[in-house]
Amino acid sequence: MKHLLTLLCLFLLTACTDKSNKQQPLQQQVQQKVFLIDSTSPTVHVFVALCDNTYQGIVPVPKAIGNGQNPATNLYWGCDYGIKTYFSKSKQWKLLKKQKIDSLLLERLVFKHATKDYYLVADAYNGKYIKQCTTDFLSSCAGSMKDTMQVGKAILGIGGYAKLISYIGHDGLMDFRLSDSYNNIDNQPRDCIILACASKQYFTPYIKNAKANPLVWTTNLMCPEAYTLHDALTGYVNKESTEAIRNRSAEAYAKYQKCSIKAAKGLLVSGL
Repeated sequence: MKHLLTLLCLFLLTACTDKSNKQQPLQQQVQQKVFLIDSTSPTVHVFVALCDNTYQGIVPVPKAIGNGQNPATNLYWGCDYGIKTYFSKSKQWKLLKKQKIDSLLLERLVFKHATKDYYLVADAYNGKYIKQCTTDFLSSCAGSMKDTMQVGKAILGIGGYAKLISYIGHDGLMDFRLSDSYNNIDNQPRDCIILACASKQYFTPYIKNAKANPLVWTTNLMCPEAYTLHDALTGYVNKESTEAIRNRSAEAYAKYQKCSIKAAKGLLVSGL
């Protein structure tokens, strides 16, 4: 009987030891995952709501560039000043990866900066689902939507893991309301750039709740083409001041829209 009790004690001790050993690798995996996310290169995540004559409250544009289901010819993606074309031709950014996702997210591009350790992930949302694009952007600003993706050996933080989050396209908040308040959930401030008509007026309550820092957004009607974001990012990756980033964006807008610097600076502003 004494022998049996001894064996039983040994069995229980072994079982407890095995359980502890099995838990340790899991803890290490969790720690490793956090380490990988925290140690990745800074990521800029751009949410693009494709221009859409049918499903958005916009002044109609030519049919080919206003088809929100065709990224290849879309005004904000495939045209000369669209995100895909403009950044693909830029000497500052190198296209590493492109992929089709689904009927909501029609294309995703991943760029790496030529000289700085920054990545840019750009998502083309079906123009029909501009509300979802807006929701995903704000959820990322608030830290409630976070994800990672692997590119080569790098694990990139996207959504709320990104350091800078941008929205490009029509200001859908002119047309619909959102039920969520998008309160910040992790007390982590994130930078944002919102290139849409009168974005400061319409996005302010959500950006305040998200505790995001608007580097560039707008006071009036505007054309959200890629050069404005591109030049703002030049300042951003060089760790310039918010005012310098805003000035770069205004200079680019003035150049391509053929307006005065004063007008561009009145349109493109920083801060709450």
